[in-house]
Amino acid sequence: MKSRTRHPLLTGRCFRAIAWLIPTLACLQPISAETSLLPEFLEGPMQDTREIVFAVRALNQTDGHWYANFGYYAHDPDRKAYAEGGRLCRLDLRTGVLTTLLEDSRGGVRDPQVHYLAEKILFSYRKGGTENYHLYEINIDGSGLRQLTSGPFDDIEPVYLPDGGIVFVSSRCNRWVNCWLTKVAVLHRCDADGSHIRAISSNNEHDNTPWPLSDGRILYTRWEYVDRSQVHFHHLWAMNPDGTSQMVWFGNLNPGTTMIDAKPIPGSDKIVASFSPGHGQREHDGVLTVVDPNRGPDAGAFAKSISRGSSFRDPWAFSEGCFMAAKGPSLVVMNADGRSEEIFRLPAADVAAGLECHEPRPIVKHAPERIIPTRSVPASTTGRFLISDVHQGRNMDGIQPGEIRTLLVMETLPMPIHYTGGMEPISYGGTFTLERILGTVPVENDGSAFFEAPALRSLFFVALDKNDLAVKRMQSFTSVMPGETLSCVGCHEHRAQTPGTRSTSLLALQHPPHAIEPIPGVPDVFDFPRDVQPVLNALCLPCHGYESTSQGGPRAGGILLSGDHGPMFSHSYYTLTVNRLFSDGRNQPRSNYPPRSLGSSASRLLTLLDGSHHGVRATSHQQALLRLWIESAAAYPGTYAALGTGMIGNYAENHQINTGADWPATRTAAEVTRRRCFPCHQEPGRLLPLSLADERDVSFWQPDMADPRLRTSRHIVFNLTRPEKSLVLLAPLASRAGGWGLCRDPDTGAPVAVFASTDDPGYRALLALCVAGKEFLDTNRRFDMPGFTPRTAWLREMKRYGVLDKDLKPGTPIDVYALEQDYWKSLWHRPPAGDPAGRETALR
Repeated sequence: MKSRTRHPLLTGRCFRAIAWLIPTLACLQPISAETSLLPEFLEGPMQDTREIVFAVRALNQTDGHWYANFGYYAHDPDRKAYAEGGRLCRLDLRTGVLTTLLEDSRGGVRDPQVHYLAEKILFSYRKGGTENYHLYEINIDGSGLRQLTSGPFDDIEPVYLPDGGIVFVSSRCNRWVNCWLTKVAVLHRCDADGSHIRAISSNNEHDNTPWPLSDGRILYTRWEYVDRSQVHFHHLWAMNPDGTSQMVWFGNLNPGTTMIDAKPIPGSDKIVASFSPGHGQREHDGVLTVVDPNRGPDAGAFAKSISRGSSFRDPWAFSEGCFMAAKGPSLVVMNADGRSEEIFRLPAADVAAGLECHEPRPIVKHAPERIIPTRSVPASTTGRFLISDVHQGRNMDGIQPGEIRTLLVMETLPMPIHYTGGMEPISYGGTFTLERILGTVPVENDGSAFFEAPALRSLFFVALDKNDLAVKRMQSFTSVMPGETLSCVGCHEHRAQTPGTRSTSLLALQHPPHAIEPIPGVPDVFDFPRDVQPVLNALCLPCHGYESTSQGGPRAGGILLSGDHGPMFSHSYYTLTVNRLFSDGRNQPRSNYPPRSLGSSASRLLTLLDGSHHGVRATSHQQALLRLWIESAAAYPGTYAALGTGMIGNYAENHQINTGADWPATRTAAEVTRRRCFPCHQEPGRLLPLSLADERDVSFWQPDMADPRLRTSRHIVFNLTRPEKSLVLLAPLASRAGGWGLCRDPDTGAPVAVFASTDDPGYRALLALCVAGKEFLDTNRRFDMPGFTPRTAWLREMKRYGVLDKDLKPGTPIDVYALEQDYWKSLWHRPPAGDPAGRETALR
């Protein structure tokens, strides 16, 4: 029910008559009556604006992530990412009259957008007592509330389209943030009445705040991390309203800022956005920034900060010198110099209740944007890629014509659920995401390539030479809509670059598009224990195992490649990682590396097995397995079901769990380590862990592979498969007692038997800790152990997606690898049944 009040800051028939009140408002600095902004703006850029609409809602006070504002948390569905309390309000800027169009003390209201005719408002609303946001419309006067979408999904951030449709962001994509405990929402569109809902994005991570540009494209925020940092790449992208022609708009090579809530500035090509610092602040708070795109998507100098401070959100531009935004419980206007003036503030009772203002928009008629005809053909399941010359592009120095022979086509795979802020156990400081190998396509002699690819899948390419080694690697994904042909100039070319003139047509266009050729004899999704460890067993363990009798003795060269379990990874996986025997993007804020800097060409593991290292030579099949495992991000498990299972000292909400801290064996072993080992093991390269969970202050998510502490990490010194083979036991145990006798007197260098026999109480205490760890794993099995069972939450979500039978009895054996393949297939685009016009089946 709508209600009206007169706001004390905006009363009086004439604004000039109350100008003396303006300096009392909460501005960034005191201002005089002569320089009040709002009266000036209302006679200038805002002269057509009498009223604005905005949302009021309570915020999630326990989670500072910019995207954690809908849905529930993975480990506890009763914990919500939203708070209760919301209103939709209309404010007369000239009289101060505030009208409440909709109020729900237990609900949530967000993302209002005014129709072109200024007669109705589109917004997202979660009714009190329900869990999901859906799209609604309401008339400007508060009448005619009508629901457009429904279902067990969250539909947020809607915008009207000039063709009569609606683009919005939705959790209908059935995936979770790869580095947090909340759901993902990506771009969808529907008809004006909410019907014919269809996805127009395949992103693994969030899309946010779509808004139409004057040229008809949709500007939006895309968060992604393909073999690079998970917290540095959330920038501005653009697409056509049907999802075609997705490409970067600004910032993808400028890590470290969340660029969000972008909207066009009237009368120019520029936009205003919130540049939220770092990984983004709660509810998109940031620095109001104007971006000029005319120098290209990477010209960081053409992003100009406007606001004085980073606590503004939801900007609106009336001109290049007149802005409106929300700031906590207030609404402000701002000029081009960043001077702001509060024009509305919630009452003290609302502020005390945790309510804040959001998304102010003028209630003004405005012309529809250009209509871009659809290029998508929903009846198709594929699209096409055309590349003019893969040898062209930025940072391609030294690449010769004809050097690139094929493209390896890869897919980044959505995650059905996640429980932590880290990537463990998918990798150690590397990828968060599993990657699928689809196959290869040929590159013609002129560098061109033309091939068919599955639609609405997140793909990226690796350029390979004649030996199938990586020359250049994408660190961003691309996708095609059904029936779309998407072309590019080359490899990492500037987005403003066009193909050069040619005397002949592209060779790739002289035949139909190639199909992606699967690679025989290799899995599409690699699992290290299943697919890589057997190769290491055959080629490497004779010298690099516990029982090696080679000239170098056990663990030759300090390299241990046994598949035995450590607290989180196998010893071999950890060893390959920290000794940098393979090259990946790590979790680093960097991309577009020089040629042959990432992947197989830069991985020493492959050169060590070419016959030059003690005559060890891998077969062609073994080489292919190792090479393609590296190209697919060198993950440890081949299933997301491994998340949150079979680990000691894993993380939940950035805090370690399953640490074994309460085990009696942990306390006793720690005392032995301090007393018997610390006299020698104080410096970083020798420092020993005090427990199975002790990281010794090494950053888990971005470990420096040169950090000497990694050599004696918990991940390598404890053996939870064969406890008696733990390095923490073998190294200090005398040779005559079956140990390795590696300890030395720090002054003389003479051998020192810290433990003369296995009967030493200190030895027994450390062994007891390793046995306790083995017993933990025997009960809480790892993904590669017989009898492995995924977490209950993984099963819960698979049932929710319709992939797993909801009536499945507890204890029923599950092939998690096959089930996850079914999950990924459930997300694929399928042509609408019985609809020759190519319209999507209604999903609401």
